[in-house]
Amino acid sequence: MSVLTDTPRVVYRVHDFGRARDFYKRVLGFEETYVDFDESVAALRRGPMHIALATGDPDPEGGVAMVDVDDVLAEAARLRGDGVKVGTVVEIAGELRLVDVYDPEGNRIQLSESVQ
Repeated sequence: MSVLTDTPRVVYRVHDFGRARDFYKRVLGFEETYVDFDESVAALRRGPMHIALATGDPDPEGGVAMVDVDDVLAEAARLRGDGVKVGTVVEIAGELRLVDVYDPEGNRIQLSESVQ
């Protein structure tokens, strides 16, 4: 992955590379910054969070991208409406809201919102 221009902070392994790229771009709003179809590797970013997708077996114990959003509750509702697996919204000490979201392969992404 040394050819990637942005160093990924989290690498998600996926079986269906095309489906994963579509999910992260269309559903979660990531921008693709690099793709190599021969190697089935892509780099994407949303705000300061940079991730990579690569073909392989998903690792449920792997890293988790934390993506800042303006409204966790609204994003959770929108994603549930799109049929995405979404966990329970948790608020931490009136300062932060978090929710786990799962891609079609079961990889976990965490959406966060500052509520100060």
